[in-house]
Amino acid sequence: MTDIWLVRHGEAAALWDQSEDPGLSTVGQQQAEGAANRLLKILPTDVDLVTSPMARARETAVPLARQLGSRVVVDGDFSEVRAPVALEQRKNWLRQFMRESWPEQEEQHWLWRKSMINNLLSRKKPSVVFTHFLVINTVLGFVQGVDKVLVAWPANASFHRFRIEGNQLLLIEMGEQMESVVL
Repeated sequence: MTDIWLVRHGEAAALWDQSEDPGLSTVGQQQAEGAANRLLKILPTDVDLVTSPMARARETAVPLARQLGSRVVVDGDFSEVRAPVALEQRKNWLRQFMRESWPEQEEQHWLWRKSMINNLLSRKKPSVVFTHFLVINTVLGFVQGVDKVLVAWPANASFHRFRIEGNQLLLIEMGEQMESVVL
């Protein structure tokens, strides 16, 4: 039995169609500190810290890593979904992607999904993974057996607890949700 916490990054300093890889805004930095303080109260003492290579996720990991005196491993399996369009077209592409279901997706997105699920299932030690909105949605959909891409609205700096039992990934606790916006 291995517990995993997926943590959505804090508020980004720029929107999806404004920057390739924004860091955290001032609010996002505060959210990261708050998440670290809340996680410290519930985490086991020996936990792996893993992050997406994207700046907003890496920066969200910093406060917890500092407080635990631990290093953070960067793992591309937990990066945000790659949009196959130019920066200025990302917002529209993302809206469409979130309206779709998994059977409609291209092979690159299926491989992204498979890689992250296999990575989670291979974890032998409790882990905190700093990641993204659609990664959390992808894992939730997989665990719940739902084909829709969008199944939840995880808030910035929220964390969601999963457990590996045998070869199964289970949802233990859903984290804070934000108010949805009309796509």
